[in-house]
Amino acid sequence: MTTQHAADIESIIKAEIAAQLGFDPKHPPSQVSDKQAAEVLGAKTTTLAVWRSTGRYNLPFVKVGRLVRYRVSDLAAFLARRTAGHTGEVC
Repeated sequence: MTTQHAADIESIIKAEIAAQLGFDPKHPPSQVSDKQAAEVLGAKTTTLAVWRSTGRYNLPFVKVGRLVRYRVSDLAAFLARRTAGHTGEVC
């Protein structure tokens, strides 16, 4: 996959994330809460907490005090890396 192709996929995913969360797809938010990130990923917030504490998946997050936020660009990249083609190959 070319760098441009990866960037295009991530842009599409960012727009889909924004739409899923009720934001304007043309202007997605820069960050979302752990609850919103869990909704996007189809996981529970407790699952994301386990991932953060164990480092199981390389999903970057921002933490200030007790507040945990996820960059939409990081969520899009995470989903793009896990997008598989019909043959099971990663796109």
